[in-house]
Amino acid sequence: MHSYLEFEKPLAALEGKAEELRAIARGNAEMDMEQEAKALDDKANDLLKNLYSNLSAWQKCQIARHPNRPHCQDYIKALFTDYTPMAGDRNFADDHAVMGGLARFDGQPVMVIGHEKGNDTKSRIERNFGMARPEGYRKAIRLMEMADKFNIPVITLIDTPGAYPGKGAEERGQSEAIARSTEKCLQIGVPLISIVIGEGGSGGAVAFATANKLAMLEHSVYSVISPEGCAAILWKDPTKVEEAAEALRLTSGDLKKLKVADVVIEEPNGGAQRNKDAAIENVSKALAKMLGDLKGKSRKALVRERRKKYLEVGSKGLSR
Repeated sequence: MHSYLEFEKPLAALEGKAEELRAIARGNAEMDMEQEAKALDDKANDLLKNLYSNLSAWQKCQIARHPNRPHCQDYIKALFTDYTPMAGDRNFADDHAVMGGLARFDGQPVMVIGHEKGNDTKSRIERNFGMARPEGYRKAIRLMEMADKFNIPVITLIDTPGAYPGKGAEERGQSEAIARSTEKCLQIGVPLISIVIGEGGSGGAVAFATANKLAMLEHSVYSVISPEGCAAILWKDPTKVEEAAEALRLTSGDLKKLKVADVVIEEPNGGAQRNKDAAIENVSKALAKMLGDLKGKSRKALVRERRKKYLEVGSKGLSR
């Protein structure tokens, strides 16, 4: 069953009515409701296109957080073969908010690392809603070092509200772990490709996304702070979230203009949550192209280009 966002309520009414007509027809073989239901389907499709052709930044935030969007483990299962998960930071524990391991993409060995939010109450609690603790970032560092040692490209899948801000995480050096992970992204001499598949929140995302190529799904977001946090700090008013979302310029379109994102990956009509297979296929094509663009580059060139990219962020594309 599809879960509707607040701005999709008119769509929910149309699609619900069409399903109601079909349910009546299923219960009475003498009644043919398909023509009426089909007319409602057509209206719903037109409304869906209209809604998604003119989305606000806040609406895109809601879509990026949609619980039915494909998550990291969905992409790993669909896109990679021979996936061998690797656990632990060899120091404290295994953080289930971060998953990663060796795999193959189109037959090529890669190291894949990503945030996993979970898809039901039990798994979301186990995965800490995708909010990594220090051991999660230290696990990522370990996997990046292994990839660098064996000259294997690294692919990271970003989907986190931000790093976990709990007392235990701070005691174990959360900020230091994030900084070290970001530093490791800048140091490794292999291709590093990051894809924001949902939320890219704060330093928790930057620690995985300081890459040669940063791609964003069309309705994903990437920002230094959530709109709610921004509204609370700047205006001390939670009703200002829509204004905050616009000011943060966190959408894929804005970040492409600012040269933060290199690639925007198109989503099916209605977002990735309505057609997971199509969204994953689009990611596969974009990933293959980005890997091809980086293939054959020397270790020095990869490091140099990555550093140059981030030194130049914000210096261009600032005017609307």
